Amino acid sequence: MVELLKRDTGPENLSTRFWAVDKVFFVYLSAVAIWIAGWGRHVPEAPAFIALHLLGVALIVVEAKFPNRTSWIFRNWYPLPYVGSCYKEMAVLIPAIRHTDSDRWLADQDFRLWHANPTVWLERIYTPGLTEYLQIVYTLFIPAVLLIAFFLWKNRKFPEFQYYAFLIAFGFLMSYIGYVLVPARGPRFLLSSLQHAPLQGLWGFAGMQHALDRLESAHYDCFPSGHTELTILAWWGSRMVSNRLFKIYFAYTPSIIFATVYLRYHYTVDVMAGAFLAVCLIAASPLLYRFLQERV
Repeated sequence: MVELLKRDTGPENLSTRFWAVDKVFFVYLSAVAIWIAGWGRHVPEAPAFIALHLLGVALIVVEAKFPNRTSWIFRNWYPLPYVGSCYKEMAVLIPAIRHTDSDRWLADQDFRLWHANPTVWLERIYTPGLTEYLQIVYTLFIPAVLLIAFFLWKNRKFPEFQYYAFLIAFGFLMSYIGYVLVPARGPRFLLSSLQHAPLQGLWGFAGMQHALDRLESAHYDCFPSGHTELTILAWWGSRMVSNRLFKIYFAYTPSIIFATVYLRYHYTVDVMAGAFLAVCLIAASPLLYRFLQERV
């Protein structure tokens, strides 16, 4: 895989070619802008959203075609704020344009599969210590994904860093498309009346959950499970850092997948969809990356 990444990947030979990740954002930002324009009367401040999308595309073009002192840092790290901004806008766009949700349908699929509601069934193994541990694991999701990028950058593995940035950005954006197609908030909202007791941790559980709620804005972000998808992608990417880190992430990944259901954030079908999407991206991304990277 690494051999296909060697061209135009160091600060000393930064070219004016568009990178694979640039092209992914061009397509995504343009498609969502068209979507907003088509449903503009339903979206608060639709012109502002469209303008921001155009500005996002323009910034990539300027930094790529007119290299300057900021270009190297911008072109490597801009996917981080772009992905975050795209996530936050979905909290506005989905309820404005999609006037229904899929929670009941997802819960029904879970029940048909397990003949029980998994979040309710799991109450029999609840303990404050386990809840605290799993909430910590769940809260560390973004740092765990970013840690791989940090190590690759620190070790000056720029080709690997750029491939990882492409893989993770592509993974996030694909999950946002899923949120639009199957909008859902999760079992902790739909099935709250069926739960016999609230989740309780030891010390920091309530604070971590409250902080995540504020960051995620009660988002329609269940299907597919981004925590499952992106953690699997990070685990796969960790092998570019070291075998030791790969083993650590191999242990971390099952914990966060279990936490998504135990903590009532996700239905099991969300988790399956996230895992399936991750496997598809792992299989397809090397060829897709080569194809996009070799085109002007």
